[in-house]
Parts: sequence; structure tokens; C-alpha cells
Amino acid sequence: MKTLAAFVFPGFETLDYFGPVEMLGGMGADEIKVITVAKGSDPVPSVHGQRIVPDKCLADKNDYDLLFIPGGDAALEEGKDEEILQWIGDTSSNAEKVMAVCTGTILLGMTGVLDGRKATTNKLDFTKTIHHAPKVEWVKQARWVEDGKFFTSSGVSAGMDMALAVLADLYGLKVAEEMAISCEYTWHKDASHDPFAKMAGLV
Repeated sequence: MKTLAAFVFPGFETLDYFGPVEMLGGMGADEIKVITVAKGSDPVPSVHGQRIVPDKCLADKNDYDLLFIPGGDAALEEGKDEEILQWIGDTSSNAEKVMAVCTGTILLGMTGVLDGRKATTNKLDFTKTIHHAPKVEWVKQARWVEDGKFFTSSGVSAGMDMALAVLADLYGLKVAEEMAISCEYTWHKDASHDPFAKMAGLV
């Protein structure tokens, strides 16, 4: 059984979080136990107002098998919090796999753990955000990017494709395909397929 720390912060993007958690958590708690983590113990509102009650606080532990960070416009504000950056950095060091979606990738990059690595993020906000992590090798056109144990994805729905890629890496392609089918989801398996990069004028 692997423990998955799913970090939330006020204003997190709902599909960024719940889409990948649906895929990863769909393995069942015997395989992947999803543990929602926040800075404190109070319920955390998404950008749309739904509140999620965290299971753990940052101070409780930082040794999880998997780490997942959603995005949202508020992610950049969280990057001003040294406690959050420290926890993400420490947890990343301990984790077997680290995943981030959209501007969650920017937050991950602000810790320095992606320095010298390839990563991607939301294309519509690409040029407005990547300067916060200038030492990352940002990929303009990619649905998601894998570099070592780090998996990063483009905006919102792309996180589900990335999560399925992580499942394929951990449990095999057939397991990931079956998870996508169980969700009636069309999995974009080509990590380089990114029409939104062109729409955003990046390529």
C-alpha cells in the first residue's frame, strides 16, 4: 500500500485535484491511500467554494510514498509561504513519485526541486508564471512531462492523463487503461499532444 499526500490550499482548482485523485484513488486504499494534507486543520475551500477537510497538517509528517499538488490561481500566493515550500521540498525528497498539475507545477518549481529538470504547466498562463521558477527547463508544448520521478502536467484536465501515466508507471499499462475505462474517460496517452500550446501562441 502506498500513501499519497494530496496537498490542498485555499482556492485550489477543483478538477486539478479531483480528476487525478479519482484516477489514483480508484486503485483502492489497499493500493493507494489518499491523504489530504493542508497547512492547518480547518476545511479548505476550492476556487468554487466546496470545502475539503484535511486528514493531516504539514507539521504531522512529510514521508509519503507519493505527492500530488493541484493548481489554481492561488498557488502562486502559497509560494510566498516558507513553511509550505519547505514541506513540499522535504516531501518531494522522500516520495517515490511527485505529481503536479497546472500552476501547482509552478509552486513545485518554486521549491527548487525541479531545477535543471523538464516540466510543463498551464499554457494559457505559461508566460505569466514560469518566471517564478527560472531554473526549470520549461516545455512549451506537452500534455504532461515526465523527468525522473517528477510528473508535471498542463492545465486542469491534463492532470488526469498525467495521473494515468503514473498508474501505468507503477502498475502497468493495462491497469491504467482499465482505470480510464472504468471512469468512461478517453485517455490521451501521447504526452506531446498539446493543441493548447498553439492556441496560446507558444509554438
